[in-house]
Amino acid sequence: MKKTYKYRISGNNEALLNADNWLTLCRHLYNAALEQRIVIYRQNKGKISCYDQSKQLPELKVDFPEYKKVGSQTLQDVIERLDKAYQGFFRRVRVGDKAGFPRFRNKDRYNSFTLKQAGWKLDGKYIIIKNIGTLKIMMSRPIEGDVKTVTIQKEDYKWYVSFSCIVDAKILPYSDKEIGIDVGLESFAVLSDNTLPIQNPRFIKEAEAILIKAQRRVSRRKKGGSNRRKAVKLLAKHHTKVRNQRKDFAHKLSRKIVNEYGYIAVEDLNVKGMMQNHYLAKGIGDAAWGMFLNFTAYKAEEAGRFFVKINPSGTSQICSGCGAEVPKSLADRIHNCPICGIIMSRDLNSAHNILALGRRVWEPTWHSSACVSQEAVMTESSHTVRFAVKES
Repeated sequence: MKKTYKYRISGNNEALLNADNWLTLCRHLYNAALEQRIVIYRQNKGKISCYDQSKQLPELKVDFPEYKKVGSQTLQDVIERLDKAYQGFFRRVRVGDKAGFPRFRNKDRYNSFTLKQAGWKLDGKYIIIKNIGTLKIMMSRPIEGDVKTVTIQKEDYKWYVSFSCIVDAKILPYSDKEIGIDVGLESFAVLSDNTLPIQNPRFIKEAEAILIKAQRRVSRRKKGGSNRRKAVKLLAKHHTKVRNQRKDFAHKLSRKIVNEYGYIAVEDLNVKGMMQNHYLAKGIGDAAWGMFLNFTAYKAEEAGRFFVKINPSGTSQICSGCGAEVPKSLADRIHNCPICGIIMSRDLNSAHNILALGRRVWEPTWHSSACVSQEAVMTESSHTVRFAVKES
């Protein structure tokens, strides 16, 4: 499986200046390649492929000698990145989503470049990149597996390196414990084993006063001035802290769940669609359900756990005890079944239903050492369960 290791890096002024220059040249190439595609289409409705644009790179180095210092594979990756943006645009057009044509990138929207198999080498806690220099890696954990690509990224005025590696799965000891997870805003998550609900940390709300103050400071500063740049840097620092808190929470919670439970069922949420509700969008974005579910999915795959995503439609309206339909509005937080008399939290009832649907998937392979992930689709009754069985 593929895994990425990300580290903070530092270096002398010359090396960081060279890295920043590479970033600028890659951004200019991206914009020039995008303009070329637009011009060709406007002239005669024609198109140019990724392969044809990559073939023009040697001519580019002749006309613009500064590109000779940038690795050939890095320049090819820029063209491939643009081609992926085009493919994504046409895919969204085909399915009827909001298309979003690829746009030109300014320095705030193009912040990384990638090296593949050549032009770099690791030397202990240092990475040496040809024509850039030596950068020190703050090695918080060892790099495992075979490194396929190296990405240098500038994020909030700091530099990072990411190693994309192919690693072997780390299978955890077998556990027959099972869990259904219902995520929400009142509580971040409710587990079907009747443990206490996991409280929503609400990081953005906790930092809101500081963020508002920092944003106002930016608004008061004169555009283009050094004081505005300092204010923008401070604002970015506050946002980075909130983002890191949210990511740390999702990592720790997903790791705890994967370590403890062998069978995990969660909701297959359309978070993007839910964000269209402007009354709830801020809370949904702060909760970062998608991040938590994605972290849980890849950790479960690596650990050899059963993991399924369940269509949440109707899970809060059906009684987990007798299966009767008990209609509720969003304001109704208690499930009270008039048929069997069960009274419990609405979210806990939903978690029980999610677990019940998950069992329909993993029971046929209950005693096998299989890992279930969310890569395929299976229809079970009126619910759609996304799963795939991978032998470990």
